[in-house]
Amino acid sequence: MSKAQVDALIVGAGPVGLTAAVALLHHGVTCRIIEKTPTPSDKSKALVVWCRTLELLDQMGLAPTFLNAGMKLNGGSMYANGQRLVHLDLSSDDSPYGFPLMIPQNETERLLTEHLASRGITIERSVELLSFAQNHDSVVCDIAQADGSKETVTTNWLIGCDGAHSTVRHTLGMDFVGEAEPNDWMLADVHIHGPLAGDEVSVFWSENGVLAFFPINRDRFRMIADLGSATEKGKRPDPTLADVQARIDERGPGGLTCSDPVWLANFRINERKVADYRKGRVLLAGDAAHIHSPAGGQGMNTGMQDSFNLAWKIALIHQGKGLTEPLLNSYSVERSAVGDQVLNNAARFTTVATLRNPAAQWLRNHVAPIIGSFQFARDKVRDEWFELSINYRHSPLSAEKWPWLTSGVAAGDRLGDARLTSASDGSFTTLFEALRGSSHKLLLLPGADEEFSKELLALIHDVETLYPQVFSTHLILKPDNPPLVPATEFSSPIWIDTDNRLHHKLHVKNQSLFVVRPDGYLGYRCQPASREGLLNYLQTYLIPDNAVDWAAASVIAEGQETTSSLTPCAMSN
Repeated sequence: MSKAQVDALIVGAGPVGLTAAVALLHHGVTCRIIEKTPTPSDKSKALVVWCRTLELLDQMGLAPTFLNAGMKLNGGSMYANGQRLVHLDLSSDDSPYGFPLMIPQNETERLLTEHLASRGITIERSVELLSFAQNHDSVVCDIAQADGSKETVTTNWLIGCDGAHSTVRHTLGMDFVGEAEPNDWMLADVHIHGPLAGDEVSVFWSENGVLAFFPINRDRFRMIADLGSATEKGKRPDPTLADVQARIDERGPGGLTCSDPVWLANFRINERKVADYRKGRVLLAGDAAHIHSPAGGQGMNTGMQDSFNLAWKIALIHQGKGLTEPLLNSYSVERSAVGDQVLNNAARFTTVATLRNPAAQWLRNHVAPIIGSFQFARDKVRDEWFELSINYRHSPLSAEKWPWLTSGVAAGDRLGDARLTSASDGSFTTLFEALRGSSHKLLLLPGADEEFSKELLALIHDVETLYPQVFSTHLILKPDNPPLVPATEFSSPIWIDTDNRLHHKLHVKNQSLFVVRPDGYLGYRCQPASREGLLNYLQTYLIPDNAVDWAAASVIAEGQETTSSLTPCAMSN
């Protein structure tokens, strides 16, 4: 039995495991990825990559690749009794990727696999995890190779991305709590001919159940329909093309014909989740940690975002720059809350769509247009689907010292995009482009009619001295009468908030600072900017450079604020 050593061992080469490998490599962590199936799946499965996932893929340089392979979706409509009840414009100006991208899961896996291959990482197929045991600094894994030989792999981190029947989860003995949804469902990837919008999701509510169409490309669609209460005789046999046509005729708008089936299946929805995504140095992501209704198309995206969240935290720990317990505990706290939210939203949507009681159907069909007539309601639904409303305000990594009468984007929230102008040469860019990279970002906003203070210069020096290669610093000025900046003393980029959008969204009134995590969420905000408050916050999960005398560098005097004065953010509804 041979032995090997690797930074991280990823079990499962679906989109979540592949994303974990891409993100870890992006942050400088080496990995191996094993998969027990001999060949990639040829099934389309998950169909949509949402806005937030595209933003995170952009950090890896992969967004253009996905855009070239997918199809933008423009809207979504719900129909009943031959009338359109609700139409949603599925676009947002808060992101460079403010739209759903339709792309089959097997294509998502192909693109991620090709990217890994370009980085020298090959998926090890027909390789299975047999068992593992962990100690305080490593995990020892026994795996079976395709030729039947055994290998012992010692790794710093074991990441279980091996699906709903996860070997990693079973070995940990974690309960997968939940239940099966009571209805059976039909799925068909087919070509559709007839009067059906090719650039939006179309959902038809009828007295017999729900029928939904999701465009894949040109005239090819995913059709999903509920079949009523699940049979007690086990799984229903997969449908025929005639069965699919019958459901379309029964519930659709009329005049639609299906042909050329690519995939026909019947399935049942399970809604299950673990309580904790982590045990020691073993972590779960994707379907290994949570499964739920496909309503809303959130499953794959949620799993991929698990991987993005985890990768930068493992990298900081692995590089000796981050504290193990605060960072890994935050992974489970943050992503478990998101898993609960996605599961609950999907369950509610499924319940509403599958109503059978005639009175309940009548009420739904009459209330939906009223709710859908309000812009704030449409925006809320869109942002939940786009996963832009996900926040980590409840996280132990989110804290702030902020005037209670001033709101704005809070610690734990995603930082949206904005237009910037370079103060040095007048060139235009965006906030996302300026902040692209794997480091933390320190944003300094002097506010209105204030000169750049010596205090902020000292703060920048402290951060760069204590946390070398962890931060990049950006000074962002208001567009009207920007204050004079001692450019000779400030080597970091200086930007002008072109449309004043960023200052408005952040509610900056005077000199403020913001810590942006590598995944684009605000970790800390402070107004007025406080050197001591920032340094105390950073100590909660980062390790200062050993070569630096902390006492000499921090200037935190007796009687000044301590870490207990930081205000954790309350959980957002």
